[in-house]
Amino acid sequence: MRLKRWESPRRQGRNDKGKGGSARSRQIRKQFKTLAKKLKGGEANRPPFFLFLSHLPRDSFGKNYSPEKFDLSR
Repeated sequence: MRLKRWESPRRQGRNDKGKGGSARSRQIRKQFKTLAKKLKGGEANRPPFFLFLSHLPRDSFGKNYSPEKFDLSR
């Protein structure tokens, strides 16, 4: 869970006192579980977006620009 720029991290144990109140502890447990899963590679091992860009033709990046390839009369 990412914090907004105006938020500050919660203090541990903030919701431990009171009636029941195990929601925050479940939330923290789930965060650590998903983080561990992601770090282990359990999440879909997709290559980063920039690797996809390397398979595009070079002209889509604006490289090798030649005016002959573009017909401006249309």
